[in-house]
Amino acid sequence: MAMLEPTVYLVDDDEAVRDALAFLLGTVGLRTEVFSDGVALQDSLNPDAVGCLLLDIRMPHVSGLQVQEALQAQGVDLPVIIMTGHGNVDLCRRAFRQGAVDFLEKPVDETVLLETVQGAIRQQLSKRERAEATVQAQACLARLTEREREVLHGLMEGQTSKQTARALGISSRTIETHRASLFEKLEVGSLAQLMRKYLSVVDSKPGPP
Repeated sequence: MAMLEPTVYLVDDDEAVRDALAFLLGTVGLRTEVFSDGVALQDSLNPDAVGCLLLDIRMPHVSGLQVQEALQAQGVDLPVIIMTGHGNVDLCRRAFRQGAVDFLEKPVDETVLLETVQGAIRQQLSKRERAEATVQAQACLARLTEREREVLHGLMEGQTSKQTARALGISSRTIETHRASLFEKLEVGSLAQLMRKYLSVVDSKPGPP
C-alpha cells in the first residue's frame, strides 16, 4: 500500500487563524487541510491518514477534546496537538490523558509550532514504520515449520547448536540445516538481526490483563 502524504489537519473555528497557520505551515512545505469544526474533520478524515492534527480546544457544537476522544475511539492514530487561547491545568491534563503530544497556548509562537508539528509527524512516521516491520516479521515467522520454531526457541534461549540438538534428540548437523533455513525465511543475516525481528513480534503482543 502506498504511503499517504503527511498532512497537517488544522481545525479552528476562526478563519483568520486557519488562514495564518495554513500559510505558515506551507512555508516549510507542509501540506495542510483546514476545517472550521470537528464534525467536518470527522466526516472527511481517512482513518489511515498520516501527519498530525492541530486542534483548537474551544469550538461551537463539539469541543476539541471531544473530537480528540472520538478519533481515539475510532482508532485514528494521528498525533494530536491542542491549541487554546483559554488554557488551564484541567484542560491540559485531560488533553494529555487522551494522548495529546503537546498543548500550545495562543497566540502560538511560530517556531515552537513548526517544531512541534514536524516532531509529531516524525513520531507518527516512525511508529508506522515499526508497525509495518512487525507485520512483516509476523508473516516471516508464520512460514516456519514446527521444528524450525523449536530451533528458534533454542536460539532465543541462548543455547548452542549442540545443546538444542540434545534437547530435541537430533544431530547438530540437522540443527545447522534448520538454522540456515530460519535465517533464509526470516530474511536476516546474523543472530542479532534474528533476535531483533523475533522480539519485535513478541513485544508487540498484548500482555496479560
